[in-house]
Amino acid sequence: MTVGATEAVGTTTQPGLYTPANQSSSEDKEMFLNLMVAQLRYQDPLNPADSGEFLAQSAQFTSLEKMQDVADQTAALLATSVSFGASNMVGRNVTYIDADGKPISGVVDSVSFDATGPMLQIGGQSVSLGQVQSVGTPPAPTTPTTPTDDTSTGDTTTGDTTGDTPAP
Repeated sequence: MTVGATEAVGTTTQPGLYTPANQSSSEDKEMFLNLMVAQLRYQDPLNPADSGEFLAQSAQFTSLEKMQDVADQTAALLATSVSFGASNMVGRNVTYIDADGKPISGVVDSVSFDATGPMLQIGGQSVSLGQVQSVGTPPAPTTPTTPTDDTSTGDTTTGDTTGDTPAP
């Protein structure tokens, strides 16, 4: 399921601090209150405005303000989720597109966070999360092969526990 963005996601100014995309909510609230006061001031004294209308407008504005708060908190949650996802890539194989448009694969060494978002360190290169095309499993650990020591038969070369195969 694909979900499209409904508004711009804010940026982080410092790691851990989130700045919402729309910072004019206090200006909007002030403008709404100024309009409401002007409406009350210039109304016809013989035909006053319905107080129910003002209550409805106030309720709509409060509802809109709360929905904006939810959208800001959701954007902050998304930014945090992206940060955790980038941190989870350490030690994994990734394929990314370099500046020349060529796909390059490597293992993520570390992740750093700056104003533009998470930056992956891959083989000495800084790669933004947006450049990553695929993420694979971590590389298999390489362990040196050593001869097995089977103490039940004294066989130290074959690992045969039945004792049927003599050691060379």
